[in-house]
Amino acid sequence: MGTTLGTLLAFLIVFGILVFVHELGHFFMAKLVGVRVEVFSWGYGKRLFGFKKGETDYRVSLVPMGGFVKFSGEEAFDQEKEPDPRDFMAKKRWQRFLVLVMGSLMNILLALVLVSIIGMVGVTYFEHQGQKPVIGWIEPGSPAEQANLRIGDEILSINKRKTKTWSDVDIAIGTRPRRLVTVEVRRDEEILYIPLMTESKTRYDRGEAGFSGKILNQVIEVTPHYPAEKAGLKLGDVILAVNGEPVYLHQFTEVIEKNPEKELEFLVDREGKTLTLHVTPRLEGEVGIIGLTTFVKSVFKRYGFFSAIARSVRENKRLAFVLVNFIRDLIVGEASAQQVGGPLEIAKWSFTFFRAGLLALMGFIAFISLQLGIINLFPIPVLDGGQIFILGFEGLFRRDFSPKVKQVLMTIGFAMFIVLLTLVVLNDIARRLPNGWESFLFWK
Repeated sequence: MGTTLGTLLAFLIVFGILVFVHELGHFFMAKLVGVRVEVFSWGYGKRLFGFKKGETDYRVSLVPMGGFVKFSGEEAFDQEKEPDPRDFMAKKRWQRFLVLVMGSLMNILLALVLVSIIGMVGVTYFEHQGQKPVIGWIEPGSPAEQANLRIGDEILSINKRKTKTWSDVDIAIGTRPRRLVTVEVRRDEEILYIPLMTESKTRYDRGEAGFSGKILNQVIEVTPHYPAEKAGLKLGDVILAVNGEPVYLHQFTEVIEKNPEKELEFLVDREGKTLTLHVTPRLEGEVGIIGLTTFVKSVFKRYGFFSAIARSVRENKRLAFVLVNFIRDLIVGEASAQQVGGPLEIAKWSFTFFRAGLLALMGFIAFISLQLGIINLFPIPVLDGGQIFILGFEGLFRRDFSPKVKQVLMTIGFAMFIVLLTLVVLNDIARRLPNGWESFLFWK
C-alpha cells in the first residue's frame, strides 16, 4: 500500500509540474496578446474543485492525464457579428501561433533550467560514456563475437549514424533489439562494415550486442578483514591494471576468481596518484575472493553558471535528436514499440527518482518535460502541433477554415490520440505480465 501511494504521489508531483508549466505557457502568452482566458484546468473532464478569479476559472478536473486552457472565441466567430477583440480567433495568426507554441516552449525551457541547476550543484557521470567507442571487452557467444568484432575495434557508425562516443553506441544498439545493423569499424588502418544481429535480454526490449568499452573499475565497497583491505585498497580507488595488464569492468572478477592464493600486483589510481599494491586472493570454495566490490568508474563535476547553461543546451539538444531519431526509427520499423513508456511507466520511474532524492527527481522531470515539449509539436490535430499545422495552412490559403472542417480534424486527431494512449497503456501492462503481449491472448 505504501509503495502504491508513494507511486501515485510521485506521479502527481511530476505530472502536475509538467502540466502546470505547459498550460502556464499558453495562459501567459494569451494574457500577453490580450486573449480572454475562461478556464485554466489541471486535468480533463468533470470539474472537481477550484476557484474563480476575475474572468478565469482555475480548476482541478477529474482525469489527471493532462490539462487545458480555454480561450474565449476559440471557434471561428460569426461573420455577421462584430467579433470581441479579446476572442482567440479575433487575434492575428502570428499571435495565435505564439499562444499555441508557448506551452511546448515552456516545457523545453523547464528542461533547460533544471539541467542547468543540476550542473551547478554538480553531476556524477560514467567516465567512459563520453569516450571514443573503442571495444575493450566482448562477451563470449554474444552477437559481437559471432559478427567477428574484435577488442580494439573503433566503432565509427551504426546504420550510417555516426557514433562519436559510447553514449551514441548505447543508444544506437539499445533502441534496436533483434535487428540486423551494420557496424562501421576502424581496425588498425582498415575500415570495415560488419553486419550484426542484436538481441534483447530485458523486459524493456533493449537491444544488446555483447561488447563494451575500456571501462575501468572503481572501488565502491571494501569488506573488513579481507585481502583487499589488508593490501590497503580504499573506497574510490580505480583499478588500472593487474600484473601489468589492463583489466576492464567485466574481466576484473574473472581474474580474481582464477588466481586464488596467488599474489597479484594491482596498479591503482587514488585521487590522481598512481600506487602499486599487492593482493593475494583468498580461496573460498573453488574461487579466489579479495572482499572488494567495484563498479563503473564515475566522475563528479560542478559547473559554473554560464558553463552549466551551455552544458544544459548541449545535453537537451542531444536528447531532442535522440527522441526524434527514435520516433523515426519506430515509424520505419527499426526501433521496438515495446520501449515506448506510458502513464504507468512514468509513474513507476517517478517514484524511483522520488526516492533517489531531489536532484534525481529534477533530472527525471527535465527529461520528461523535454519529451513532452517536443511531442506536443507533432502535427497531430489534438496536440498543439496539430493546431499550429492547421494555422499554417490557414496562413497559406489566407483564410480560416470553417468550424466544421476544424471539428472533423479535431475528431480525427482525438481518435488518433485515444488509440495511441490505449496502446502505450496496454504496453505498460504487458511489460508487467509474465508473457508480455502474449498474456492478452487468453485463447492460446
